[in-house]
Amino acid sequence: MKIAWTFPGQGSQKPEMADAVLPLSGSKERFALASEILGRDLLRICKGTANSNDELSDLNDTRNTQPALFVVESLLIDDFKRQGRKASFVAGHSLGEFVALYAAEVIDLKTALVLLKNRSELMASAGGGAMTAVIGFDRTELEDLISNTDGVVIANDNSSDQVVLSGAPDAVGLVAGKLKCKRTVPLKVSGAFHSPFMSKAADTFSLQLDDVIFNDAIFPVLSNADPTPSIDGKLLRKRLQCQMISGVRWRETMKNLENLGIETLLEIGPGKVLSGLAKRSIKGVNLNQLSSASDLGHSN
Repeated sequence: MKIAWTFPGQGSQKPEMADAVLPLSGSKERFALASEILGRDLLRICKGTANSNDELSDLNDTRNTQPALFVVESLLIDDFKRQGRKASFVAGHSLGEFVALYAAEVIDLKTALVLLKNRSELMASAGGGAMTAVIGFDRTELEDLISNTDGVVIANDNSSDQVVLSGAPDAVGLVAGKLKCKRTVPLKVSGAFHSPFMSKAADTFSLQLDDVIFNDAIFPVLSNADPTPSIDGKLLRKRLQCQMISGVRWRETMKNLENLGIETLLEIGPGKVLSGLAKRSIKGVNLNQLSSASDLGHSN
């Protein structure tokens, strides 16, 4: 049976996600390592018990969200792999790609945490943009509007009827306002992620990635920038270097997994966002979620 492991990104975080993995082996040590790298108590931030006067006490701040989701998802995948489980393919949505690379043993734990600290800080500092989700639209109309509007791109191409626009606030608002669609949802973000607004941050991060060893993957990885499976560590690093300014091609990822004959898709992390997208995209796929120690047979 062909199985894909998928890992969600920002938007899936929730305060109780930390409690859900604390029974797992090494959980407190992993939160402690992440806290040491970040310079603040990540577990208390997840639990909502951090000092509220601290500028960086909010779990929804991207500088906390990214490492927190990684810690939770990496703990789940480590325990799952200890049970002898293997994947046919792995893929992650935005920061979830880092978990996919970790699961495939392309990068190690500390490397991933350091990279996410740097990535989140760079993304947080690249402000001035906006993002809006649009749902239920005609794709031809959307593409025409984008092609005729400077300063806006599709950041997340999640499915045939759900995308996230990113770019200059006026340009994003103009396209979202003109597009005939069921619903628009402005996102509470600090910048225009996965767009040219991230160019300076992406250039800096790309240089940092040059200094990192990427091993060949033990499972084929489908990247956001190029959703074709690969185990080549150098190619996977090159694709990751493009991720911050290119769109998340999740619709194509789901289509490629379907063409590869995936029978089961497992979402590893809090929430069911990716499972919901897969349900509408892949016919006949078995969907499962792994979000807590209890899902792995551990008592809370």
